[in-house]
Amino acid sequence: MSAPIIVFDLDGTLVDTAPDLLDSLNHCLATVDMEPVKSEDINRIVGFGSRVMIERAFALRQRHLAEGQLNALQAIFLDHYTANVPGRSKPFPGAIEAIERFQAAGYTTAVCTNKLEGMSLSLLEALGVIGHFKAICGGDTFPMRKPDPGHLLRTIAMAGADPERAVMVGDSRTDIDTAKAAGIPVIAVDFGYTDRHVSAFEPSRVISGFDELTVEMAESLIAATAS
Repeated sequence: MSAPIIVFDLDGTLVDTAPDLLDSLNHCLATVDMEPVKSEDINRIVGFGSRVMIERAFALRQRHLAEGQLNALQAIFLDHYTANVPGRSKPFPGAIEAIERFQAAGYTTAVCTNKLEGMSLSLLEALGVIGHFKAICGGDTFPMRKPDPGHLLRTIAMAGADPERAVMVGDSRTDIDTAKAAGIPVIAVDFGYTDRHVSAFEPSRVISGFDELTVEMAESLIAATAS
């Protein structure tokens, strides 16, 4: 029998990357003489990839993106972000301890993120935690990405685990919708990057810290799904 698995989103779930994402966003906006996005607007901007971040920043400033401008700005964003990894990004309190807790209980652990695979690998390696994961699948790993359930299901398969003994942990509607579509229970953290409280998207459970993420919780969710 394959091991059970707990699959984590990356940005806003395992790692607090918002400061660096905002720095890179404002770096690319400065090239077109736009005012920087403030930290209090972060939840309106971050969480859907660099292209959406740029589009939302332009909408926030009521500016129009010219044809081809989005691609050019995204390239500037990615260059800046990659050059500064890990920057100020760091795992959320208790995240690594939670992963180790599940591994000690026999769980496989993996990452399923819409962040590009190469950037995800670089970040986790720079933070010294890449070895904790059996699979790290980004937005360009497969032909589909979240909220397509295939992204999550293929991540589980790549990790050699059982989708019927799986739990997803995320911070956004995208993560919650993905897991639901895959028939997998989902635990939402309420400290991530979303402009609405995650409870509005009806995850299986909501936690406010990784100390609340227990093996017993995961096992009860898996058992309830199986029944």
